[in-house]
Parts: sequence; structure tokens; C-alpha cells
Amino acid sequence: MNVNISSTAAGGFVSGVKALISGQNKLACVITLGCQQNEADSEKIRAMAVDMGYGLTDSPECADLIVVNTCAIRRHAELKALSIVGNFKAYKKDKPELIVAICGCMAAEPHVAESIKKSYHHVTFTLEPSMLHRFPELVHRSITEHRRTFVFGNEEWDVIEGIGSVRTSSHKAWVSIMYGCNNFCSYCIVPYVRGRERSRNSADVIAECRALIEQGYKEITLLGQNVNSYKSDMTFAELLEAVARIPGDFVLRFMTSHPKDASDELIRVFGQYTGKIAPAFHLPLQSGSDRILKEMNRTYDTAKYLATIDKIRAAVPDAAITTDIIVGFPGETDEDFEATMSILERVRFDMVFSFNYSKREGTRAAKMENQVPEEVKKERMTRLLDVQCEISREKNDAYLGRTVRVIVDSAEQKSGKTVYSARTATNKLVHFGAESNYIGKFIDVKIIRTGAFDMLAEIV
Repeated sequence: MNVNISSTAAGGFVSGVKALISGQNKLACVITLGCQQNEADSEKIRAMAVDMGYGLTDSPECADLIVVNTCAIRRHAELKALSIVGNFKAYKKDKPELIVAICGCMAAEPHVAESIKKSYHHVTFTLEPSMLHRFPELVHRSITEHRRTFVFGNEEWDVIEGIGSVRTSSHKAWVSIMYGCNNFCSYCIVPYVRGRERSRNSADVIAECRALIEQGYKEITLLGQNVNSYKSDMTFAELLEAVARIPGDFVLRFMTSHPKDASDELIRVFGQYTGKIAPAFHLPLQSGSDRILKEMNRTYDTAKYLATIDKIRAAVPDAAITTDIIVGFPGETDEDFEATMSILERVRFDMVFSFNYSKREGTRAAKMENQVPEEVKKERMTRLLDVQCEISREKNDAYLGRTVRVIVDSAEQKSGKTVYSARTATNKLVHFGAESNYIGKFIDVKIIRTGAFDMLAEIV
């Protein structure tokens, strides 16, 4: 169900907090870990903090409200979040009224929330992603009742509209179009912490994108845990086409796609609007072994995956194709891993985001026998990265001497010179030197040096 925040009690808590902290120059710091969806959620958290009267700071030591927006996709991500949160114990000692909140996927794991409750006494409240609109309520409760709150277990999974965003970029925007996941891959915690799939109304998505383009945003990324399973009054292909047809000079991206939902209609739209839709397609493979894919509950086999890749390349021959691969899934044999390596050589991805399998409590894979030893995972990962590094280098070498259009993201000082970082339409990282300020602009550059992970250019 789509619900506007104006019809909830959140507005009253926003004004309540604003009245309580009026004139006190309170500051909020939001720290984001994990995926692009977390980035988008953090932008909403910042907006609610500003609405409540907080200023924003990037320095947690200066803050009166610290929010850590966490990731739970791997154990390493949880340990990193807990390490960061642990550092705030000293801040709380020096400033007893400090509010420390943990949001995001980690907060939706009951065993983790219980551990935080028992062992991290300086944490004021936790809030899972589906209840983000209750953030002002919990801040209000923290100030007025001085007690800790741990919130999880929402089974309604509503889509809440009407929460603004304080974006970290003036030219790139994340736009969430759906939430949750129905796939239940055997290794993945996401369906348990972000709930079932629910899609925003297409009119709300299109209106948000149109407003961003009118404000001058140059890059818009449509987000979803499984973005191409979006379905409201439109399919995802229809929504993508509707946004691509909005007038303006911008590039449109989308992530992350599931192979089972990469339809012929989606690929048609992807190919038809190459002037607006970036020629970059992220399609997670996870494994090149059909046996492992079945154990993962991925609901496709390598034949279907490869057929989809061929359709994408037929529609957009120069498209950059990237993927995710899990190394060391329970029961993965040498033969299974070799099958993955064969797919790497067959498809020749532009980039691979590879991860060693990590147990997630509550998932089916965590209970599987034949867990792969860490040293075997490490050896296989090294092999995979070595091969993919050469493939990525070869892909980038094809850009040498070419003039390409890039969008400029950031700049830093190196040896007394300003070096800009930019991205091509195919999402290749490009560096170049310049004296003028190009951040947030489209410019043409000529590639003069290439590497496996980035390229050097000069302004045309």
C-alpha cells in the first residue's frame, strides 16, 4: 500500500522535535554503509533531520544526533558497523544527551538488535528500513522519555511517499522505485530485512524524476533490490521508457537487475533509448555452475543467462556489462568454480564485483553442509580477480585515443594540480586535469592512457 507521510503521525513528531531543540543549534551526522539503496535512505534521514531543526555535519564528534545506516549483506559489513558504533561510546560519555541511532538492514535482524541492546548501551534506538518514516517519532521519544527503543518486525511493508531528500550530490540522484525482494536466494538476508516487494506508483516516480531534471540533475539512477521486477500500473520497461522520454539533457541508469526479469521488452527499451539510457547493464550471475545456481535458488540456468547477455549485446553492441559473483558457496567444487571461470572468459564482463560467500543467520545456505574452507575461497578469489583484471584492462584498452562524453563527479588536489574524476556513459572511471570547475557538467575528453580500473584523459 502506498501511504503519504502527511497521513501519518510523523508530521506531529517533526514539529514536536523542532520545538524542543529550537535555538540550540543541534547537529545531525548520518553515516552510510552498504548499497545505493542505503544511500537513498540516508538522504531521506537527512531530510527528516533538517525538517526537525537539525543542522548537518560530517563530523560525528560534533553531532547531537548520530545515525549509522547499516548493511547486513555480509558479516564483514556488520563488524565494520559495530566497530564504528563502538567509537561513539566515548562521545556519549562526554555528552549524555547525545542520540545514537542504528538504521538499515542490520537493525532489522532480531539477533543483532538484541545484541546491540545488551552490549551497546550507548545506542539510543534501532530502526529497520521499512519503518524509516518513524524516525522523527523515535527522536522525539528519545528527547522526551529518555529511554532506549528497538523497533523491528513490521509486516505491513507499506510504501511511504512524501519524505524529502537532502542529496549529497547536486548532479546525481538516486530514485528508489521499489523496495524489498521476493526471490529468497538461499544465501541472501535481504528478503528478511527489507520485506516483500512493493512498488511505488509510476506517477510519483515520474514526477520525482521530472522535478530532478528540471532542477538540473544530470544523472538519475532508478533503484530497487530487484529493479526490473517493478510492477505497479506499469511494468519496469514501461516506467523506464516513460522516464527516458522526459525532455532534458540527462543520463538514466538502473540497478540491480535479476536475470529472470530481464525481459525482451526491457532490452528493447534499453536499446531504443541509448541517447538517454546509459549503455551499461548490471546483471548478477553469482555462479557459472547450474548445480550451484539451483542451490542458490536463482531460478535461471547458465543457458538462459547467456541468452540474455546475447540479447543485450545485440540491442546495444557497445554496452558495458558488469556482474556479481559469489566465490565459495557451500558445496562449490573445483569443477563448479571452473564453470564460473568459463563464463568469465565467454562473456568478458567489463567489471566483476566478487565476494567470498558469507554465512547469514536465518538463510538456508547458512545451514548447508560442505562449507568451503576460507583458504580455498581465498585461492579461488585470487584466480578470479587475476583473470578479470586482464579482461577489464583489455576492455578499457579499446577506449585509447577515443573522445568520449563524461559527467564530472569530483575533484582533488594532487601535486598542486586539480585532478577531476568523471564517468563515461558506460560507467568507466576517468581522471583528467583542468583549471576550470567542471563538477556536475558533461564534457568531452580524449582517453590518453588506460588501466584495468580507470583511465587518464585530457579535455578536447
